[in-house]
Amino acid sequence: MRGAVIAGVAMVMMAVQAAPASAQASAVECAAAPVSARGEPARFEAVARAKARANWRARVRAMPGLGNSYSNWARAAQAVERCISGSAGTVCTLTGRPCR
Repeated sequence: MRGAVIAGVAMVMMAVQAAPASAQASAVECAAAPVSARGEPARFEAVARAKARANWRARVRAMPGLGNSYSNWARAAQAVERCISGSAGTVCTLTGRPCR
């Protein structure tokens, strides 16, 4: 009897946990086309990435129909970061579909 109660509680908990995840997954909206942005050269790659991220966010915010709610790089679909190092420093380019 006790095992059946524990199994029942476990099934209810799994159902409760699964519901928000599926609702959250369906609420994700992404732009139809990817957005690319390039940062300025920097001595360190981390700084170059931060500059590229800032430019990507600014570009997404300025686009009609997108705006601030789409400007989080961490939520971008098909996100690609490319960094190239040279004598002038490191330059990064980010491309991704903005999502909210």
